[in-house]
Amino acid sequence: MGIPEGAATELAAKFEALFPHLDERQRRLVIGAEARSLGHGGICVVARAAGVREGTVSRGVSELESGEAPLGRVRRPGGGRKRAVDLDLGLRPALLALVEPDVRGDPMSPLRWTTKSTRQLAAELTRQGHRASADTVAAVLREEGFSLQSNAKTVEGAQHPDRDAQFRYINDQAKDFQAAGDPVISVDTKKKELVGNYKNAGHQWRREGDPVRVRTHDFPDADLGKAIPYGIYDLTADAGWVNVGTGLDPGFWTPETLGS
Repeated sequence: MGIPEGAATELAAKFEALFPHLDERQRRLVIGAEARSLGHGGICVVARAAGVREGTVSRGVSELESGEAPLGRVRRPGGGRKRAVDLDLGLRPALLALVEPDVRGDPMSPLRWTTKSTRQLAAELTRQGHRASADTVAAVLREEGFSLQSNAKTVEGAQHPDRDAQFRYINDQAKDFQAAGDPVISVDTKKKELVGNYKNAGHQWRREGDPVRVRTHDFPDADLGKAIPYGIYDLTADAGWVNVGTGLDPGFWTPETLGS
């Protein structure tokens, strides 16, 4: 069965309407698809209708039959809807100013978390004149190193009615000292750990039936005792000192035990 008369004329009109909206590869795929649908002799007819070489049509057919990934969206560099944080350059610092006094957690940790919900933060930003949704707030917080934590971790028991004011006062004082180049010291001690061959909650890959043998009971070793991690960190200088003691608890140090 031959190709109907007038097919080239109809194709030429179709190509004339489509081609201005397509890139080079898309044009090859379109003419390749038309040639395949026409069957024998289709390459020649399509080439005449599109005003291209037959080799170009053949290449389009080959690309369709090669199994290449479908075309993605074609967009100019920088195209698409701009993010709110890119349109409003004051949004990010305004958000960080809201959460910074209420940030909790280990000052040495790269992960931070805050007690304010994204909806509360978005509402306050909107009140300040920054158009931001809860999703926008969450995205910016993730970019700044914050992470979503369980609500249970924000419960700290009964609180004094002035606790929030005290916390903000301490934070303001620390910022003033840092601005002046003075040290701001954070002191912390961690959970005591037995030193020796004791069981812990970790896991490791080993051959089946060959676990690491550890002590049956967790009685402290008379010679090794317990390790007591204790650290001092200067937020201004970004420098710290860590001691792992095996003797007295740092919480009970006195001038006499320190040798002064």
